[in-house]
Amino acid sequence: MQVEKDVAFNGYVRGVLRISGFFRDAFPNVIQLLDEAVQTVSHLDEPLDKNFIRANVLADIEKGADPKKAGYRVFGSKPGSYGAGLLNLIDEKNWFDDEDLTQVYVTWGGYAYGRENPGTQAFDEFRERLSGVEVAFQNQDNREHDIFDSDDYFQFHGGMVASIRSLTGQNPKAYFGDTSKPDRVKVRDLKEEVARVFRSRVVNPKWIQSIQRHGYRGASEMAATVDYLFGYDATARVVEPWMYEKVTETYLLDEEVRQFLQTKNPWALRSMTERLLEAQDRGLWESPPKEIIEKLKQIFLENEAGLEEME
Repeated sequence: MQVEKDVAFNGYVRGVLRISGFFRDAFPNVIQLLDEAVQTVSHLDEPLDKNFIRANVLADIEKGADPKKAGYRVFGSKPGSYGAGLLNLIDEKNWFDDEDLTQVYVTWGGYAYGRENPGTQAFDEFRERLSGVEVAFQNQDNREHDIFDSDDYFQFHGGMVASIRSLTGQNPKAYFGDTSKPDRVKVRDLKEEVARVFRSRVVNPKWIQSIQRHGYRGASEMAATVDYLFGYDATARVVEPWMYEKVTETYLLDEEVRQFLQTKNPWALRSMTERLLEAQDRGLWESPPKEIIEKLKQIFLENEAGLEEME
């Protein structure tokens, strides 16, 4: 029996849907409709090469899966909880490889939802669904923020990509949808979206100048941008070496910007320096110029000494 693999959309579903806690709480009726659609299609008497949902459900049953659980396609956080769990893991540097990321992603998101499932624990089923995914899609319906000023994107979308890579041995195709203008919907390859946001905001001199007007808070936003850039790369492998080099030159090697950080928020300066050195240490920032790494280490030591004096 030839079975087409499921396709996961971290937004509108065609196969596997990883919903957020907000979506769960705000749209329980939509979740039930999505589950009903899957159940209805999986029970249609149609040829398996025309009905991939039914084919996958029957294939899982043949492998010994519970018939009810074989139809799980909507997954989310444990009832009453929110998020994907990866932010703390990344922040605390408490991970070693993709399996560590997958363990957290599945543990936090492996609860099935639907007409008869108010959040049923289904870790094994979630892993099984993810192992059949070839395309991971994240949608954004507004332009109030971008993929590098919110941790949600790398946690939910990046976490899915990392989990699929861990379970299958290869990266899925990853896309990013923009439905902020319903009459002009755009879908970009994730790497294309990363490059677009990086150039238009992350290292845009106008944004950097404007964020400095916010003093301590502005410096925190710059540090968060570096964190989320790193987080998306740790999970989805989408940041090119030149981007790490460029953000280092723009944020830390520029004397004026570094002085702003040191004066307004030296802890943000330390955070960025640590994160960039971690990217190099983990091999995410491949073959960085030796002189840049040495300069980062020097900045870190000088900053650390300054913080100790403040204490």
